[in-house]
Parts: sequence; C-alpha cells; structure tokens
Amino acid sequence: MLESAQLLTADGEAFVLSTIIALDSAEPLVGAVLRGTAHGVFEARIDGEPVSAGVLAPGWSAYEWRLPVEEYDVLSLIRDGSRLDVLVGNGWWRGKLGFEGLGLDYGKTIGFVGELELTYEGGRIQRLSTGPGWEARTAPVSDNSLYDGVRIDASAASHSLGVTVEEFDRSALVPQIKPPIERQEILAPSRIWTSPSGKTLIDFGQNLVGWTRLRVTGPVGTEVTLRHAEVLEDGELALRPLRGARATDVYVLSGGDDVFEPTLTFHGFRYVEITGFPGELGGDAIEAVVVHSRMTRTGFFECSDARVNRLVENSVWGQKGNFLDLPTDCPQRDERLGWTGDIAVYAASACYQFDCADLLHSWLLDLRAETERAGYVPFVVPNVLKLVPREALGAHAAILGPTAIWGDAAAWVPEALWWAYGDANRLAEHYPALVVHLESILPRLSENGLWDTGFQFGDWLDPTAPPDRPLAAKADSGVVATACLYRTARFAASAAGELGLDEDRGKWEELARRTRDAFRRHYVEADGRIHSDAQAVYALAIRFGLLDAAETALAGARLARLVEEGGFRVATGFAGTPYVTWALTETGHVSTAYRLLLEDGLPSWLYAVGMGATTIWERWDSLLPDGSVNPGAMTSFNHYALGAVVDWLYQCVAGIRPAAPGYSRVRLEPTPGPGLDWARGTLRTPHGAVECGWRRESDSVITIECVVPDGVEADLHLPDGSLRVLRSGAHEVSVEEEAGR
Repeated sequence: MLESAQLLTADGEAFVLSTIIALDSAEPLVGAVLRGTAHGVFEARIDGEPVSAGVLAPGWSAYEWRLPVEEYDVLSLIRDGSRLDVLVGNGWWRGKLGFEGLGLDYGKTIGFVGELELTYEGGRIQRLSTGPGWEARTAPVSDNSLYDGVRIDASAASHSLGVTVEEFDRSALVPQIKPPIERQEILAPSRIWTSPSGKTLIDFGQNLVGWTRLRVTGPVGTEVTLRHAEVLEDGELALRPLRGARATDVYVLSGGDDVFEPTLTFHGFRYVEITGFPGELGGDAIEAVVVHSRMTRTGFFECSDARVNRLVENSVWGQKGNFLDLPTDCPQRDERLGWTGDIAVYAASACYQFDCADLLHSWLLDLRAETERAGYVPFVVPNVLKLVPREALGAHAAILGPTAIWGDAAAWVPEALWWAYGDANRLAEHYPALVVHLESILPRLSENGLWDTGFQFGDWLDPTAPPDRPLAAKADSGVVATACLYRTARFAASAAGELGLDEDRGKWEELARRTRDAFRRHYVEADGRIHSDAQAVYALAIRFGLLDAAETALAGARLARLVEEGGFRVATGFAGTPYVTWALTETGHVSTAYRLLLEDGLPSWLYAVGMGATTIWERWDSLLPDGSVNPGAMTSFNHYALGAVVDWLYQCVAGIRPAAPGYSRVRLEPTPGPGLDWARGTLRTPHGAVECGWRRESDSVITIECVVPDGVEADLHLPDGSLRVLRSGAHEVSVEEEAGR
C-alpha cells in the first residue's frame, strides 16, 4: 500500500499538489483507484471534480501507529491529460491542539502521500505515485485552523512552491475503516437581524457543527468576516465559552460572483455575526452546512411530551456534532478532543441512535495503540496530550495514570458495540486494551481491595460542585471507581469467555468477586446506606449489580428518598447521570424515575430544553436562568455525556433491549409511568427493524404494540410481571398497569 509513493511537503499554511495523468496504453481503462493519506487533511480533484463527497480526510488518528489510507474509485473522471490536484491543509496534524494555550502540533510540516492506480483491459497496471515530479502551488486558503477558522483570498494569484520529499513511517499505514466526513444537511437562516451594538446576526435555529456557505458579489479585495458562537448573551455573540478558539472565517472577494465554503475547518455554532458584507444580506446568500461522519440513523423515540422529544433530538444533534471523525467532548472551543469518559457513558445511546460501528471500532483501535504505549488508557484518544513536554506538566504529571470511567472506555465502548452489533472478531481486537486497563489498575488498589488511591475524575460536574471546581462532587471518588472496576471486570470475564480465553475469564471473575466483596464490606452499611450517601453511588451500585437482593431494595429506597428530598432535581454528574433512572426503575421506583425525567427546574434535563437548548449542554446550568452564561471557564453547549439518560428512554420507557449480542434475540420490556400517555421506539438492528411502544387506554389499562423482525424471537416482559415469547410480526397486548410503581 503506497509502497513507491513519497510524502510531499511544501511551504505554506495550505498548498495544492498537482500532476498530469498521462495514460501509457491505448487499451481501455477498466479500473482507476486513487489512494492517499496526509500529515494534515486533503481534498483531491480531477479536472476540478472532487473525487468524493468527503472532507477533512483522512481525519484524526493515533498518527504514529495508525495513519489511515483513503481509497477512491475515480474511473469515471479519468482521461488522458487529466489534471490531479490535491489541496493539503493543517487539519489535526498541525492544529495547535489542546486547551489553555497548549498549542500542540504533531509536526512542523504538512504533506500528502498517494498514488493513482490505473488498470487496463489487458490486466496491465500503471501507477502514478507522489514524488519530486509533482508540482506545488499556493492555495487561496492562506490560513486554516480547526479552532480559529480560515482566510480565503479569492483575489490572490497563485504561484509555484518548491516540493520537498520527507521520510515517514510506512509501517503506520493502515486501510481507512472509518466512514467519511461529509456534508449532511443544509439549514437556511431562521432569522437575520441587527444586534444592540449594530452587528448583523444570523440565527440558524439549531446548534450544529460544520460551516456556512456564502454567496457574495462585491468589489475586488472586499473583506467579509464571519464569527460563530453557540449562544447569545446580552443580544451579542457569547464568545467567552470558545476560550482561545477564534472561530472566525475571513473571505476576500474576487470582484466576481464568489461562493465561499471553508472546508479546512469546522465550527460549533447556531449564530453567526457577519461584517463587511457588501449590500444587504438576504437569506439566500448564506446557509449552514451540517458536517459529520457518515452515519445511518437507526434509532427513534417519541412520546406524548414534546419536551422529552426535544431532549431526544438534542441528544441526536449532540452525537452528530461530536461524531466528526471520532467521538469528541465538544466541537466548538479550543479542545475538541476524544475524551474517553464522555463516550464511555454515552456509547450505548450512540449505538442506538446511529450505526456507528465502524467509527467507534476505528477509534478503539487508536485507543488500543495509545494504551499499549502509555501503559494505561489515556484521558483522550488520540492522545495528543502526550506531546506536552513532561517538564511542562509540573504538578499535573501526578494525575496521569488509570482512571475510572475515562479508562473504562476500554471496556464500556466495546461492551456497547458487542451488544449492538455482536461482532466477535472486533471484540477480539478490542480485548487487549481492556486487559492493559485492568492490569494498570491492580497495582493501585488498596490492601482492602478498593480503588481509592490516585487521581479520579469521579462524578465529574455534579451540579452541586462550584463552577470552577468540577471535581468537587458529593459522591466519594473511591466508591465511584471501585463500582466501575467491578463492572469492567465483569465484562472482561464475559468477553474472555466469548473469545475462548478460559484462564482470563477465571482471572477476571475472581477480580470481580473480590471487588464486590470489598465494596460491600467497606462502603455498604447495615441499613443499606452507601458511603457518601449521594445519588450517584446508589445509582452505580444498583445498576452495576454490586449489592445482594436485600441491599438492593434498601439502596433503591434510599435513592428514591434522596430524589424526592431533592425536589426531583438531578444531583448527579458524568458518573451517576446515565444510571440514576435505571436504578430507580430496577428497584420498583418507576414513578420517581419519571418525575425525575419530567422535572423542569434547575438542575434537570428539561431545564435546558425550556431554555431553548437544541443540543445537550456540558453543565446542567451552562446557561443560567437570567440568560447569562455560566461563569465557569469550561462551558460547552454541545456535550452529549449528560444526555445519556436517553438510553433509559430507549431501553426502559420504549423497552427495546438486546437479549443476545447483535439483537439476534430481543428483549422487549416497555415501562409505562406517570406523566406520559404513550411512548414508542424503533430500532434498526442487524436482523431488521424492531418496534415497541405503549399507550394508556385508561387509568389502569395499558396497550403494548410491538413488531419483531423476520427470523428473530422476542421475550416480551409485560408491566404485570408476565412473560410472552413473540415470533416475527406485529403484536398487540393489553394489560392492567401495576399500581404504585
């Protein structure tokens, strides 16, 4: 793969590499494949036609060990004398990545390596590979940054650049697995108006990720500037949440009819401020282009409460925005990193909403590569933080090492993929990183078997924590970490069993047993209270199965009491939020779970909906009731982790669950509750579409409707406690609703 191709670089923030395609045979072409990758990102065109709909290729990976090679079928574009042009930009390779001014780059130069493979009718193959014979010239994109935006000068003349051949590690080349990043939707402005300061503002009605496409005609040299933001504050763009990211695109007009589209960057935004536009800006001059990795929508949910439906759509839009090549924390500020904790708690929701098997599989291969080199699961994957010089870390160096939830991404993401898609071969590829994760924890356990040493993120962003102290959660971090270790050890044992690794299975089963015993001995009191007495610790202990039956009942009652005493407001952060409604439901407190879901005071899921959110926020109060932005230095309005409650909506409220990996057998367990009159869900599984829902016929009668795909059986668990086995087809059952749940 790319055996004779050379990595070509040139001076400049962006440049274009070119070659003329000279066919060396009169025989008809029967195949033409372009393969390429970059230190940076690239776009290839043949005679001005793009070779694919993809942008920002090849994305971001653990470059040192996995540099994906894109492959395009270009037969329809080839003729003798065609010109192949490749635009090369900084992307993530030279992106000044990180936060707090880290400014991390993988290298000082960007470059492209590729080959065009031509196959003639007689079977002969001709290869045109990158090398010194290629030409380079300046691009109209003079500046390009994922964080800061681009400057495109349509009036500038292009001139030649020198080409340099650089060495690179060919062993890192791997086939591209991830789906391409593409333009997915176009949104027209919902409003254009003048701000209090006299600026022209545009609202697209939806917080999104991508860029704007601008059509403009004006005098040559005119500069038009666009700034992007997710929310407004005092009627102007709220720029503080962007921190160091400028999120600004500048266009210099050619004097003719210009169309500008900044494909070497992306922004997280709902609002745009535009200055310098010649004449009056009309709605037909600008549109928002939604950009993310290609993913097929697979899961749907709706119910009788429009606010809950909006919450689900906020989760869906959050996944769109943060699944741009890899699962990120946020898409707008100077960060946009593959934080492992966010996807660890959200993976099950992600796999319901979209087919993200290939994207998450590729990311897990990066996680494995980074983990095997670091000796523990890094906080972010790709682990760009390893580029920070050790001496520059200072006291922060002490926090490096295995952590619960963040490190548990090595287990919980493969677990979600296993249940969603049932691919044992991929499970085998993910298993080694899971082993490294567990083995990195073992030396850090206390003599009592608890994971109560070292740095932990804990129940990150507990709503009681002060704005600038997100670690100050009520839940004890040792309780959280030990509970997570138990869940991960259990899955490791299960995975080892599926893979035929009996010795490993026994080892992890024993670790799980010891961890559970230690948890119950040191953290669970005789009256069922769990150390630190926070909602999160009960949610984890119940959902992860750490307690015996009597303890579970007591813990469920205590959790319900805490929720009630808290006015049914959320009191959990990243650790507890995905599981609190699950824990209430599993211990018979369904009505409490529903009241928690439907509460709209601060903090709650529906508070953000009431404040106009169209994506999930990083903090419960990212926007305060008076419309001002949270004073903390870290506030994102597109951060899916706290939206993981939708997994409960999908699996509990609608009731669609896998009874076997990949949904080869389905468990249907719809759970009606107060406050909703009906709910239904649909999931397109590898075996066909599953539907399940319920509607309230009267105060006591519930009708269940479900559809089972061909060749699949489903176990229908009814609210009255009975069980029915369903074969393929549509089914309707009416039952008495159990009172007092």
